Order: sequence, then C-alpha cells, then structure tokens
Amino acid sequence: MATKTGQLGLRVAPEIKTLFQTAAASQGVSVARFIEQTAIEAAQRELADRTSFTLSADQIDAWETLNSEPAKDLPGLRELLNRPSPFVD
Repeated sequence: MATKTGQLGLRVAPEIKTLFQTAAASQGVSVARFIEQTAIEAAQRELADRTSFTLSADQIDAWETLNSEPAKDLPGLRELLNRPSPFVD
C-alpha cells in the first residue's frame, strides 16, 4: 500500500457526520476509511462511464487530421494478431 501523504478536509452537517459514522461502523471500518473507499469507488465510476468528450475547434481539427492519415503498417503487431489464440482449445 502506498504511503499516505496527502490530506483532504471536509466540513459536514452533524447529521451527515452521524450518517458517515453509522455507515462506517456497519462495515467495521473507520470513518476516514469509509469516506476514502466510497469516494474512490464514486470517482472510478464517474471516470469509467464517460462516453463523450468536448473538444475545441482546434482540437477537432487536430483529431480529424490524425484520423485521416493512412494506418501505419506495424509488422510486429500484424504477426501477433495472426498468431493462433492461446485461449482456444
């Protein structure tokens, strides 16, 4: 496990603090661990679910330029993709 050196502060209403304490106790973990794990899971879901990205006009032009170029021939990749699958009996 990585050493924890960062710190976040959080101010909440008393009823929210009680909610966090109750939820943490139900899982047998500290409030800090409960909040940390819950926030990590929420952040991972948020980032994994992104399906659209906003680009500026310049970024769109750069993307279109990149995608209009012919595909590069990568012999090593071609060889790898032509090998029989090791997962098929």
